[in-house]
Amino acid sequence: MLCSNPYNADCPTRHILDRIGDRWTVLIIGALGDGDARFSELRRRIEGISQKMLTQTLRGLERDGLVSRTVYPEVPVRVEYALTSAGRTLLEPLTALQAWAIEHLSDISASQDAYDRAT
Repeated sequence: MLCSNPYNADCPTRHILDRIGDRWTVLIIGALGDGDARFSELRRRIEGISQKMLTQTLRGLERDGLVSRTVYPEVPVRVEYALTSAGRTLLEPLTALQAWAIEHLSDISASQDAYDRAT
């Protein structure tokens, strides 16, 4: 079923928005934007992500065709993750969101402080 209205509950585009709007997805895509990486490299780079969440998110991104997983038959086995061409197209909008967050950080922090004082 094709649908292009994510406001409909059963529209598949909603799944895509859920995937790319997830905080771990944003950070993994950004980390892989610098080049291929092993699981342990991603885990070190993305502070606060658990092994379970990194595994789940990478599997979801691989299923969606945004990340590729390559297993090298070495001892020990080496596995690397990389952005696919579709995954690379997310770098520009996600970088823009990151820049927006940095630019508006002080305004948002001030608003949060004001709200917290008022409640």
